[in-house]
Amino acid sequence: MSDDTPGGARGGLSGALGQFGASLVGLVHTRVELAALELGETRERTVEAFVLVLVAVLFLAFAVLAASALVVVLFWDTYRVAALTGVTIVYLLIGLLALWRLTLRRRGDRPLFAGTLAELERDRAWLADKLGADK
Repeated sequence: MSDDTPGGARGGLSGALGQFGASLVGLVHTRVELAALELGETRERTVEAFVLVLVAVLFLAFAVLAASALVVVLFWDTYRVAALTGVTIVYLLIGLLALWRLTLRRRGDRPLFAGTLAELERDRAWLADKLGADK
């Protein structure tokens, strides 16, 4: 005899297990999609940042080289050593400032897959609550 219940759902333990399994697979599928989306976004941001940093470093290096040569040429007759020392100290300070900024920025970054891990933790808590309530 065919099942005439509304929605075509089967009753009993096998129907409940089937629905639970389908829900679990759907839940895992959603979480894997979220992880893939986060990975793709992270990859895109990383590639874009790398290209921008590469372009910036290249052209700033050319500008710094030209400015350094200009300073040294301007002071060559009177203050050679002072001009070279001054340029070197300025570069050292800029490099140290950049490293300091980088360490501060890295501390504030979110962990990779933070959204996925939070969703999985909520799912785990929900399942623990539901399975614990049935006992």
